[in-house]
Amino acid sequence: MDQKKIAIIGLGLIGGSLGLAIKKASNSYYIIGSDHNQTHKDEALELGLVDECSDDIERITQCDIIFLAIPVDAIIKAINGFDNISQNTTIIDLGSTKHKISTSIKDDLRQNFVAAHPMAGTEKFGPSAAFDSLYDDKILVLCDLEQSGEHQAKVAKEIFELINMNIVYMNSKNHDIHAAYISHMPHVLSYALANAVLAQEDPKEILTLASGGFKSMTRIAKSSANMWEDIFRQNKDNLITSIEHFDKELHYCKELIEAEKWGELNQWMQKANILHKIF
Repeated sequence: MDQKKIAIIGLGLIGGSLGLAIKKASNSYYIIGSDHNQTHKDEALELGLVDECSDDIERITQCDIIFLAIPVDAIIKAINGFDNISQNTTIIDLGSTKHKISTSIKDDLRQNFVAAHPMAGTEKFGPSAAFDSLYDDKILVLCDLEQSGEHQAKVAKEIFELINMNIVYMNSKNHDIHAAYISHMPHVLSYALANAVLAQEDPKEILTLASGGFKSMTRIAKSSANMWEDIFRQNKDNLITSIEHFDKELHYCKELIEAEKWGELNQWMQKANILHKIF
């Protein structure tokens, strides 16, 4: 049986884990990896994330499926640089922002393109961070699917179902609004908390008390600054709005504590307890 060819551009946590997940789920695919970092390519081959590595753009664009697991700004540049794409080729981006990407694809490639966001990740990055269960039972958001070709939509659904993801559908504008609150702003808060401690006179002494809560809240502050700079840039307006809403709540908490309104503070915290009853 002939294997379908998949290209994965970007061999870090996201791309590398995708390669492992697909290889674990099926032997029907031959995976070609590509990365601008030679060390990443060497590691990806050594770790078995892909079957081979190639930066030959003609070889990549002849694949049945092309995944882009690279920073969000680079996704747009990469896709719009593709030429001579077959009408049956499926191009899937895995970026954390969707609207700018979805609306920036050149017209002759739009039906080839599927905008996807796997709600999965860790604070680690690089090929060595990849593992085959990263996507297992996680949410996968497909955006603006009505603009994708019927074949491409079908292929995308099949490949994400193959690796046991739970698919939801959303327009790209709403995705970016929601992602600002549940993904992008939490990264801002984690970076801010880490920097607040580092700004103190003796952060090492403070950190001797660090336990589960602090470690959980600052874990994602270890994430790649370069990657998140691009995400913050693309989702700037929604991110600012989410930070303003958080800032309002934080100032309200501060006012209650300053005024020693402990009963109202207790009610405010009880209201927050409701969140985890929703999901």
